[in-house]
Amino acid sequence: MVSKATIKLIKSLQQKKYRNKTNLFVVEGVKSVQEFMNGSFNLEYLFYEDSVSSLFNSGEIVNPTQLSQMSGLKTPQKVIAVFNQKRSDLKIKSDLIIALDNLQDPGNLGTIIRSADWFGVQKIICNTDTVDCFNPKVIQACMGSLNRVEVEYLDLKAFLENYNGNVYGTFMNGENIYNTNLSAEGIIVMGNEGNGISEEIANLCTHKITIPQSPNNNSTESLNVAIATSIIISEFSRTKLM
Repeated sequence: MVSKATIKLIKSLQQKKYRNKTNLFVVEGVKSVQEFMNGSFNLEYLFYEDSVSSLFNSGEIVNPTQLSQMSGLKTPQKVIAVFNQKRSDLKIKSDLIIALDNLQDPGNLGTIIRSADWFGVQKIICNTDTVDCFNPKVIQACMGSLNRVEVEYLDLKAFLENYNGNVYGTFMNGENIYNTNLSAEGIIVMGNEGNGISEEIANLCTHKITIPQSPNNNSTESLNVAIATSIIISEFSRTKLM
């Protein structure tokens, strides 16, 4: 039977300070849990309702009330797992890197991780103010893609200052991406949802690009950053697939 201490521990992982303290994170939902169990993170705890017990060879059956006490969702899933943040193994083979400058929305980060996985971008670097990639909402949105994409938090300004390749920054007044000669290697910088790329990072971008707006639309101010990232990495990938 799951202990009250374990329930309390798992519930606490909704908060970043406890994830950092324990080096653990939570995954909820059958498909996502299965993805992570087959991925690069080590399993620490696994609990599920009896109705899905046939899907798992380890772990412990709990009742819906206990599962609800552990869950961070309004409507709990039938399975919850806890993994160690340290990977067992991930070999990075990514010529293209996504850099995130102070991204705040966990849903956006999760979607970006998922899009990066789809297009084979295995490396994302973030400044330290960017939302935590082990935030439960990020985990929900990325649908297991974090297993195949490394997210690293660092001093983004210092990293770019020492980087010798192409740095593509996304701006409203940049060059039309569809007319730009894109390199197969480099860094794509995406900015904050409301403020875009900070001035200190903008000064380090060697190329300023934009996704042009339709001439028939003059009312929409900007694209969602996760959608914009998907469009941009799709365009970079297209040049390699042609």
